[in-house]
Amino acid sequence: MAENIVSHKSWYDQTYKYQLILSVIVLAFALGYLAFFYSANGDIIHKDISLTGGTTITVSGANSPEEIQNALRTRFPDVTARSISNIRTGEQIGFFVESTASADELKSALEEILGFKLTQENSSIEFTGSALSSSFYQQLSLAVLIAFVGMGLVVFVIFKTPFRSLSIIAAGFADIVMTLALVDFIGMQISLAGIVALLMLIGYAVDTDMLLTTRVLRGEGPINTRIWGAFKTGITMTLTAIVAIGVSLFFVYGNSETLRQMFTILLIGLGFDIFNTWVTNATLLKWYAEARHLAQ
Repeated sequence: MAENIVSHKSWYDQTYKYQLILSVIVLAFALGYLAFFYSANGDIIHKDISLTGGTTITVSGANSPEEIQNALRTRFPDVTARSISNIRTGEQIGFFVESTASADELKSALEEILGFKLTQENSSIEFTGSALSSSFYQQLSLAVLIAFVGMGLVVFVIFKTPFRSLSIIAAGFADIVMTLALVDFIGMQISLAGIVALLMLIGYAVDTDMLLTTRVLRGEGPINTRIWGAFKTGITMTLTAIVAIGVSLFFVYGNSETLRQMFTILLIGLGFDIFNTWVTNATLLKWYAEARHLAQ
């Protein structure tokens, strides 16, 4: 396989510029979907109550969350219910419901459905005000923006030329945009944990792009050989992370909504990172290296 990649005028040499068209189409589609989503919802993500404010009631017992949710939906259209399971046995030990409704309204309706009073012994209630949740969301959004700008500045200091830096920033930007578009499409409600996952994704995205850029622009030998060497190392890093996160997601699925959301977003983002690093960024760097006669 390596011989095919590094051979003169190989399939890759003849088609790599056309691969950039695919990257542009996917990014344009993701941006278009986010624009449509924003016009329809007033934001670029579905926010859960940790970002909008509302009530969470946790109840001990083996009641079906689906039945509880369906019963509550007649009065609270935005309500969601999920089970809580023992992480070792997988046995359900309780459930929780979330809604933007007030604590008293949701508690009263839930007691009618369950047929018993909710007390400190069999339940817990948490309420978050909309102003506080909105403040959290603004601060976390600012943190993502600052992290992205900081990443761009560090990259620029290291490589010292606009193109080299912009190719890495563009790949990281595409990772975030495509991930958000897919997360919105599947209807995931983003919590504080989801925003944190996006912050982590910025770090994951930069690692392989920095590796590729360094190998291509500062390495020795034919350009295809440099790309192939970076690919072997970079794809090993990414696939290792995907396997580790995938295994973790398998064990926490159904037990922790917070971890499940974080791991799911990271898996989606890492999948897009493979595409944006080894198709988009590799194409841009190869084109740049050949135009500057850096290829051998």
